[in-house]
Amino acid sequence: MASSITGQGIAAPVAKKVPFPIETHGHTRVDEYYWLNQREDEEVLSYLRAENEYLEQVMSPLKELREELFEEMKGRIKEDDESVPYKEGSYMYFTKFVKGGEYPVYCRKKVGTEVEEILLDGNALAEGHSYFHVGGMEISDDEQLLLFAVDTVGRRNYTAKVKNLVTGEILSDEIPETEGGNYAWAADSKTFYYVKKDQQTLLGNRVYRHQLGNQEDELVYEEKDNQYYMGIFRMKSKKYIAIGSEHIGVASEFQLLRADDPQAKPVTFLPRGNRHEYSIEHFEDKFYIRTNLNGAENFALMQVKEEKHADIAAWEMVIPSREEVFFEGLELFKEFMVVQERKEGLIQMRIIHHRTGEEHYVDFGEPAYTAFISINPEFDTTVLRYGYTSMTTPRSTYDYHMDTREKVLLKEQEVLGGFDKEDYVSERIFVTARDGAKVPVSIVYKKDTPLNGTSPLLQYAYGSYGATMDASFSPSRLSLLNRGFVYAIAHIRGGLEMGRQWYEQGRMMQKKNTFYDFIDCSKALVALGYAAKDKVFAMGGSAGGLLMGAVMNLAPEVYKGVVAAVPFVDVVTTMLDESIPLTTGEFEEWGNPKNEDSYWYMLSYSPYDNVEEKAYPNTLVTTGLHDSQVQYWEPAKWVAKLRDKKTDDNLLLLFTDMSAGHGGASGRFEALKTLALEYAFVVDLAKK
Repeated sequence: MASSITGQGIAAPVAKKVPFPIETHGHTRVDEYYWLNQREDEEVLSYLRAENEYLEQVMSPLKELREELFEEMKGRIKEDDESVPYKEGSYMYFTKFVKGGEYPVYCRKKVGTEVEEILLDGNALAEGHSYFHVGGMEISDDEQLLLFAVDTVGRRNYTAKVKNLVTGEILSDEIPETEGGNYAWAADSKTFYYVKKDQQTLLGNRVYRHQLGNQEDELVYEEKDNQYYMGIFRMKSKKYIAIGSEHIGVASEFQLLRADDPQAKPVTFLPRGNRHEYSIEHFEDKFYIRTNLNGAENFALMQVKEEKHADIAAWEMVIPSREEVFFEGLELFKEFMVVQERKEGLIQMRIIHHRTGEEHYVDFGEPAYTAFISINPEFDTTVLRYGYTSMTTPRSTYDYHMDTREKVLLKEQEVLGGFDKEDYVSERIFVTARDGAKVPVSIVYKKDTPLNGTSPLLQYAYGSYGATMDASFSPSRLSLLNRGFVYAIAHIRGGLEMGRQWYEQGRMMQKKNTFYDFIDCSKALVALGYAAKDKVFAMGGSAGGLLMGAVMNLAPEVYKGVVAAVPFVDVVTTMLDESIPLTTGEFEEWGNPKNEDSYWYMLSYSPYDNVEEKAYPNTLVTTGLHDSQVQYWEPAKWVAKLRDKKTDDNLLLLFTDMSAGHGGASGRFEALKTLALEYAFVVDLAKK
């Protein structure tokens, strides 16, 4: 058997063609693989299984490499590990992993004691399930009840449950079809609120109030506009419960419930207005508002007295919007506020004293990194808990003393197997895109990797929804770096790395900037010697999978191989179907193809619609049968069409996880098997 993959002599599955015409604006597209959208149909399932079997046959020469990569990645993980505890109320809360365990164990200790109390054992709860995920945990005010939720399918349809932490009993109050992580206790410790999901669109659209022991729950609020995403949370002050509705990039609105009133009716904080996006936090007798009101494109911070919250004229400026700084978030304490900002693509934490107004910034000291405000449930403290990581620094937890400016490292993620951060180099460069935009790129490689145009490169990006792909550490990535790869994250337009305009320039009718940026970064990295011209690989997932499909159509010659995970590739057909989960909420991201201008623009880049008879790179595509974000049939149809049209002999492989959703396998080790498959694919191709 050959030592590397070729696929020659192995018959690939051929999906049947069933012409399905779709007419829009007088234009007809014929989708020959539309029939693959029948999830329960045995012929569809047989085709997906055949693709999996084909992949295993083609990849069989790499069985040892896959196992080697898996064992390497698993071997870097400290199996019996636990998080740094944080204080909330009279307990210290933490999670831990046990040797051989796939899932976390959630624990707490009473402050001042060492007696460990297990809240939930993920490994025990997962028994008998091929997929398992805990989605959100909330402790009641009396600290005796745990509200939690589980998903055992991967469709992000969570069942809410309540555990009595005194007796260990799981109560009979069980609520299916809820939005994971969107729960809030009232102050009486007998009432909680949850978000119910529409089972057609899978959008959370109704908030219910549940009183323990009651069979009938009360509808508190319903979101009538299916372009809005909805969530619920208890504010840090504990005084209010907030129901948030957000139309991405367009508007937001919050309803307030008094937590001390179990029969409270929602009060609108400020009615939604076109292009007004805001978020709120409560402190003492006022609200702080992060807002883009009056053209504050990068967001400003304002404050208002509680009773005046709906009167915009009463809002007072605290921090104005700045052109060069994007205001990301806020954490409030009794004496200080912490403002999380982003400047030139990098996170900054600005510490401001409430009374004196004195301020300073936390010093992070590396050229490319990410930092984030961690869990800080306590108001009356001068200590900020934050997380930090870079492409060479494992994830670290710090306590920062805001009064003395002392920084204390509590824990750095332990990486087994002899890792030494001094063996690796991290850089940050700017690439000039074809229209003159300066695109940041974060790069990491091993010190002895030649930068003379001979090394393989794996370039990753996302570039949608204003999501930022920061420079962070990955223990698994070491398996590539140690084999001579250069790894780069291209912070392309469509994210928020460089402020709101960076996002605006990569969405709707400017979406193609996202694809051009990625291609231009690849070419620049070759020109600068970071990569060999014939060893450039690309990787992206979900909307980043759309990116992969687009660059494959636009510049297939640039890439030796592409890994597209759960890719959103059938843009027009999906966005025309409002019954598909998430479609309506994303018209402001991609456009609504029912509008003719949007239709033609989206059609011009939709990866599935633009597959042509030409040579394509080696391609590995992954999906999950139960994916609720990008339906499995998009990648399945795309692979079928590519296989029919492409003129090359390059590899084209589809892996469908038959028991997982958008996030892939749920266990910490099981997830590494898919990553080992992806890495084996590019490592082997880099040798050719």
